[in-house]
This record gives sequence, structure tokens and C-alpha cells, in this order.
Amino acid sequence: MSAQLPLALRWPANQCFECFVVGANAATLALVEELAAGRGDSTLFIAGPAGSGRTHLLVAACVAAGAQAQRAQYIDLAVQPAATIRAFHGTDLLAVDNVDAIAGNGEAEHALFDLHNRARADGTRLLAAASLAPGRLGLALPDLVSRLSAFTQAGLVALDEPTRREVLRAEAGRRGIGLDEAVIDWLFAHHARDLASLMRLLAKIDEATLASRRRVTVPFLRDLLDTG
Repeated sequence: MSAQLPLALRWPANQCFECFVVGANAATLALVEELAAGRGDSTLFIAGPAGSGRTHLLVAACVAAGAQAQRAQYIDLAVQPAATIRAFHGTDLLAVDNVDAIAGNGEAEHALFDLHNRARADGTRLLAAASLAPGRLGLALPDLVSRLSAFTQAGLVALDEPTRREVLRAEAGRRGIGLDEAVIDWLFAHHARDLASLMRLLAKIDEATLASRRRVTVPFLRDLLDTG
């Protein structure tokens, strides 16, 4: 992960600032864009619930930095062991996702604390995200809580249901898929309703309709998702 690979091989093309559905998050988006561009604050911590776009913004910041010929790295603490965390170095922007995943893991917390100190000494811009603010994550290392709490703090709120419906309908239209209200109602009643899950489902529907040449109906979705 510490190697600088071409952006196209590392991150999905749709995880960019332009593809982010803003909703009520314009102020946080602006802060992330400023940090990615090397302007404004050099540390930023984003707190928001699952499905609010945390990972999208962290990846988008890396993509934007890379587009300016800067080095950018992304760490998902939900999957990176402590030894890997310690290996990250030499970057202009470091995005650290899912900080809450290491709460109570002493080795990983110390590894992140050390990484933070190295990054600050190197002049690396730091962007971190979790479900809650640093002081509410249950981190056991007080010095790590202190460092993360010193970041500029920003919040994200999940898109409301009418906006998610509108986004789903628009993306389906872009793909040439017709979704009537009965279909959308069924999806929202029988499937995870966060935007990321809905977009993954829409890609699956797109593939299935191309293969079967069937119109998207509730029976079609029942068959596709194997629900009763």
C-alpha cells in the first residue's frame, strides 16, 4: 500500500469530488477540497454515520491530490494491521479511514499515534474519518485522542430518503434503466438504503438486465435478490 500506484488502478473513478452528492454537507466538502489542494488547515477529522460519504471524501481527496502530481495514500484501519500502519511514510496527503475500528487495540493505537507524529514531522497533510468525534470513539491511548482532537473537526450527515431516491433514479436513468415508484418503494423496503449500497445494487441490476433483457419490475428484483 505504501507504493504509489496509478490512480486508475487504486480507486474507483466515481469516487471524486464531482461525484459526491452534497446534500447538507457542503461545508465539510469545502474543507476537504481545501486540504486536498494544500490550502487551509493541514489536519481534518470527519465524523459521520455509515453511508454518509466518509470514505468517498477521503478517496476523493487522494484522487485530487494525485491529479496535482502530489503523493497521496489511503489507509483503512478496519483492515490494516498495526505493522502495516507503521510502514506508511513519504506522502503529501495521508487519508486515514475508520479510526473507530482500532479502538481498544493498544498496538494499533500506538502505531497510529507514531504514524501521526511522523506525518506531522514530514509536513504531511492528514485527513481522518470515523463514525464519531475522537473523544467519543473509545480510544484507550490519551495522547492519540489528544492529537486527533486537535484536528479541525467536521461532520457529515447521511442523505435524507427523498434525496437518495432522487440520486438512485437519476443514476438509473443515466444507465438507461427505468425505475418506477413501485420498484423504488420495494427496494427501500427490502434492501440496505444507504447510498453506497444502493449504487452497488444498481450496478448489479444493470448487469442483470443486460444479460436477461428483462424490464426492472418487483418480481424481477425478487428473483435477482432471491427474496420472498
